[in-house]
Amino acid sequence: MDTRVQLRVQRYGWDLAAHRYETLWQAQLSRAQTDMLALADLRAGAAVLDVACGTGLVTFSAAHAVGAQGQVLGIDLSGLMVEAAAAHASKNGLQNTRFSRMDAQSLALPDAGFDVVLCALGLMYIPDPEQALREMRRVLRPGGRLALAVWGERSRCGWSSVFPIVDAEVASDVCPLFFQLGQPDNLASLCIRAGFDTLTQRRVAASLVYTDEDDACDAALVGGPVALAWSRFGDDARARVRGRYLESLAPWRYAQGYRVPAEFVIVSAVAPGKLG
Repeated sequence: MDTRVQLRVQRYGWDLAAHRYETLWQAQLSRAQTDMLALADLRAGAAVLDVACGTGLVTFSAAHAVGAQGQVLGIDLSGLMVEAAAAHASKNGLQNTRFSRMDAQSLALPDAGFDVVLCALGLMYIPDPEQALREMRRVLRPGGRLALAVWGERSRCGWSSVFPIVDAEVASDVCPLFFQLGQPDNLASLCIRAGFDTLTQRRVAASLVYTDEDDACDAALVGGPVALAWSRFGDDARARVRGRYLESLAPWRYAQGYRVPAEFVIVSAVAPGKLG
């Protein structure tokens, strides 16, 4: 898929998710986000960049960790996600947090301005993840820390069937390289190529719990990588996609809902040099 088209799909797909993202995904992603923040080792007074911040779930946790003397900037390709996050910050009087719409592959930020860069479950969507990591490296101070989370291997993520099911209804893959970074050592290797040093990596098994069929389908289809395609489907296509997706989840049905296996890869790295 052409890079510009891919960015457009991601931007407007996540715009569609902005008003429901937290209800659909906050609980599902909390394990990965918590583990990533633990590896980030956020300290009071730090300057933090949260890449692909969405509605600010990680951003606000980081803001609490760095305290009033710290600063956190959340950026996202989706304008509506950024607006939702900024509105939450304003409503709750968060003075150390701000948000901006920005492409992670070309950060409109000065060199060496941050102590920590975070990116929770966003790198998979970026057309050139290595370029995005080089940009993250550029804006980190010497000795600064990077913490990343991505989805793990496709075979360990039960919901991954949504991609070929939606792809069967469109002309091209909606997110062809989504699980590439979850393969063994791929994310760590990419960090090294982008100029980072010391690495810590771990795989985390999790379950995505859905209360019913609507909950499961909405989480996979209403917002995110397939949402733009879904929004343009007619009733017949939607019925086919929904039916096939629910059939693919049948092994993990319990009571009226689903408990779907998932895996995350968490990596932390350090920018060369020393702080100060």
